Amino acid sequence: MDKETIRHFADIIHLAQSTFEQVEYEIDTTPERAILRLQARYGLYRVSVVELFSDKLRKYRYYVLREEWVEVGFDNSPDPRAIRLKYGEIDNKHTGEYIPHLHQDDKLQLSLTFNYIGDGLRDALDPRLKL
Repeated sequence: MDKETIRHFADIIHLAQSTFEQVEYEIDTTPERAILRLQARYGLYRVSVVELFSDKLRKYRYYVLREEWVEVGFDNSPDPRAIRLKYGEIDNKHTGEYIPHLHQDDKLQLSLTFNYIGDGLRDALDPRLKL
């Protein structure tokens, strides 16, 4: 795991530990990839974070759930709805493209976002969760 990835994971862990309760995390590394899995609580909410770095590709999922209801979720998966929102349609050129986006209201609402979470996660959650 390179120094930049180590620092990135440490920043996420520090942010979680200073913001949430019952923070548990696991870092899984091989020469080809590094994965951070983090779970935490904030009152009635469960926070789930997964960050994966491999071959210079970053995949992430940051979700806040109330039981199984998605209050808010940031990820950059190749979600067909995000691709359609960004490009107007889904074609072979964009299929599988990682697009940063935000889910709300149990994934009924979707909007495009920026590509870095960090403090942005706390800023986006603040109005909803009163952090």
